[in-house]
Amino acid sequence: MPQQLHITNGDDFSKNIEELQLPGEIIVWREMLCEGPTSTILDSVEFYKLRKDFLGKTYNIAAEDYDRQFIDELNKLTVANGYDEVVLWFEFDLFSHINMLAVISHLLENRKNIPVFLVCSKRLENEKEFTPLSQLPLKHLKNHYEARIPLELEDLETAALIWQLYNADNPQKLISQIKKKTNFEYLSSCIRAHIERFPNASTGINTLERNVLKLIETNNIKTRNHLIGYILEYQGYFGLGDLQVQRMIDRLNIFYEIDDIGVSLNEKGHQALNATKNFYQELKNDEYLGGVKKYDFLYDAETHKILKL
Repeated sequence: MPQQLHITNGDDFSKNIEELQLPGEIIVWREMLCEGPTSTILDSVEFYKLRKDFLGKTYNIAAEDYDRQFIDELNKLTVANGYDEVVLWFEFDLFSHINMLAVISHLLENRKNIPVFLVCSKRLENEKEFTPLSQLPLKHLKNHYEARIPLELEDLETAALIWQLYNADNPQKLISQIKKKTNFEYLSSCIRAHIERFPNASTGINTLERNVLKLIETNNIKTRNHLIGYILEYQGYFGLGDLQVQRMIDRLNIFYEIDDIGVSLNEKGHQALNATKNFYQELKNDEYLGGVKKYDFLYDAETHKILKL
């Protein structure tokens, strides 16, 4: 039986992998690279400083916790030897895919000439519906493992290129990668989701933020926690977690009110949703998406292009 190195996206899911009793070692990826500033080379002073500063300021994650939870695991990956296969366990969404791109780039950077396989969310034959990996029963998770996808060198190089472009100064260049054929079934959708995270040229809110306002308008949402649940359920390819959703709705608080009746849009919320006013200036901050500031670019919904300010 081949010795495998399993790289999993988070602690909770890693427990499921352990229960499968697969051969080899598990490395747990504990980062959220879809948020905040990043740089291409993971094992670098620049990358560590960017991430520690961002995560400390935004989520109160102490530097020593980051060392233990992420850097120690990354070091294991850097020195990993003697494995016959690397198996990547990542979901279909943008959150997971950005992490996956970084992992693959690091593997190539460290010349890990080991066959790489991907286990990703998809509906297999005889399965009635699409279910994320983290929600699969062990029996079905084992089926996904046995149907793991071999990644060709071209797939790996494409992933590394997209990670490089994500950290570069022109997100427009990512658009050319959307139509590229690879063995990553959801990569194109994730690139589109990332592009639509930049503020809309007409309204100043991005696609996900607009979806949040639409959820408030069309549903009888009673509380803040109720709203968080709706966003987590209906966010599509973005894949945000609880903490990220909470931070987003805090930024959007100029658009809605919460009272004894529930959550409702105010005048600004209706204006943003109906595109009768542009809120770019009110929302503008120094937030980063990879290598660029979010508000240094605009998304044109008609042409699906990114415009630099």
